[in-house]
Amino acid sequence: MPFAQLVIGPPGSGKSTFCDGMHQFMSAIGRKCSVVNLDPANDHTSYPCALDVRDLVTLEEIMEDDQLGPNGAVLYALEELEHNWEWLEHGLKGLGEDYVLFDCPGQVELFTHHSSLRNIFFRIQKLGYRLVALHLTDSYILTLPSLYISTLLLSLRAMLQMDLPHLNVLTKIDNLSTYSPLPFNLDFYTEVQDLSYLLPQMAQESSVIGNPKFEGLNKAIIELIEDFGLVSFETLAVEDKKSMMSLLQAIDRAGGYAFGGAEGANDTVWQVAMREGMSSMTAQDVQERWIDRKEEIDEMERKALEEEAKTKETPSLVDDAGDDDDEDDDIEEIERHIPDSGVKVVRRN
Repeated sequence: MPFAQLVIGPPGSGKSTFCDGMHQFMSAIGRKCSVVNLDPANDHTSYPCALDVRDLVTLEEIMEDDQLGPNGAVLYALEELEHNWEWLEHGLKGLGEDYVLFDCPGQVELFTHHSSLRNIFFRIQKLGYRLVALHLTDSYILTLPSLYISTLLLSLRAMLQMDLPHLNVLTKIDNLSTYSPLPFNLDFYTEVQDLSYLLPQMAQESSVIGNPKFEGLNKAIIELIEDFGLVSFETLAVEDKKSMMSLLQAIDRAGGYAFGGAEGANDTVWQVAMREGMSSMTAQDVQERWIDRKEEIDEMERKALEEEAKTKETPSLVDDAGDDDDEDDDIEEIERHIPDSGVKVVRRN
């Protein structure tokens, strides 16, 4: 049974960057992965593209032939893809059991009320894929209460529209320290705690928003979000290995990958660690790493990398057998910190 991630989100949220980073990360941990580009406007993908919707239809052709603007052309392109479903079905069958990442267009209409993208996802599901929708949003939205509330509404609408296992992700979390300080800790935003505390913040943000005539509307929107109680956020710094591992573990739990059978008796230490959830990060961990102590931890990591580079440059004073013994000792040290998974780890020679 193949698995897939459906990467959606507004423009600039980092969808293509995420697909590139996740493809590299999965390859590094030994999970075979392919990327499918469903964005007809994305003509320069940074990742190796297994399937590209531009081979079927391009944005430029639609705009020229049908006299449509960019947004209308993207909607038309997705309708064309839905109509020519056999093209995508044939391409996906050629990928076998690969874990697939779908890089989707950024027009919010596609995942809030337009039906084509949703219909395509349901057809993919009927092929046997276990799907997880990932709604990416730039973490900058945390700096403005009104923008945060708007994002909650957008995320809620997308969850109801897609009707699939769904994770909302705050990307570029490593940039938060460069913005103005947040009035609350990060877990207030990721767990979507009592939103009424944001009302005074919204009044200070803008005299228009703080106008008494909008007070009832603001309260009604907050109550709507809290009544559903569906929205929460994961975090991501795409260049940080631990952040990627933590997010992938959440995705695996949402899609059922984490509950499948063992991937094999020759699993690497990284693969066992992924299954055992060794690198999950709480909101408090993320707050410490990327907001409270970012510069300090960055400096510690830089020095550690320099020491590692010096060690590699130093000529070895032991023979090859001694090197093998050191490698065995290193792996045994790592394995002592991994909970028993019931899978025997056998190193390949």
